[in-house]
Amino acid sequence: MLREKKIAVIGAGKLGEALIHGLLDSGAVEAAQVLATRVHREKLQELVQSRSITATTNEEAASVADILVLCVKPQDMAVALSDLDGKLKEGTVVVSVAACVTTSFIEDRLSSDVSVIRTMPNTPCLLRRGMTALVPGRFATDEHLQMVRKIFDSVGRTVVLKESQMDAVTGLSGSGPAYAYIVIEALAEAGVKVGLPRSVATELVAQTMMGSAEMVLTTGKHPALLKDMVTTPAGCTMDGIMALEDGGIRVTLIKAVVEAVRRASELIDG
Repeated sequence: MLREKKIAVIGAGKLGEALIHGLLDSGAVEAAQVLATRVHREKLQELVQSRSITATTNEEAASVADILVLCVKPQDMAVALSDLDGKLKEGTVVVSVAACVTTSFIEDRLSSDVSVIRTMPNTPCLLRRGMTALVPGRFATDEHLQMVRKIFDSVGRTVVLKESQMDAVTGLSGSGPAYAYIVIEALAEAGVKVGLPRSVATELVAQTMMGSAEMVLTTGKHPALLKDMVTTPAGCTMDGIMALEDGGIRVTLIKAVVEAVRRASELIDG
């Protein structure tokens, strides 16, 4: 599906690099198909030398790319689109990874009926364990969507949703790693409190969280059922759960997501 496509990553920072590594390591594309731009030229040259891809400019990338991935910040998107307007190769699919920037925002700032696909990946993409939601714009076909989905499949899991659901994705899986790190940090501190070395406590917690997440994804069982597998009658786990519930952990986590979603809806108009 991607074998004959030129893929250009504009703004090949951490996420852009992760996408390039994922595409190449998975064998989805060859290095000769990949172009990249970055403000920090020395970092770009390191990537070029390590992966044998092509360094280019934004204008050149726009003129030759079949798939143009915009790894720019939300607040920089309007300027980036203005610079690219009128320079895109005919038939180019424009992919955005910018949080809160809608497909219509992008379409309205490009002069032609460009196929746009909005995505919301998260930072575990750096380890090919990411979660990405995708939304096709007005002019994107199912073929376009499947091509772009294959790109993000190379760095984790993907799901296709409606535009109206993307702020929720931003607040849940986009911001979610930060919530998870706080939980890991707190549980590791608890391990220190009860006598474990910090490094050991952190490893115990991180591996336990990773394994628990894998149980949910692999078994397909509701988390409540998996929780019951750990909670034995009159056992110590129930006492720990009661302490969590007494502290309002469920309500606190729900409020965190709701607040992040509210903020996401305010970041960009259009």
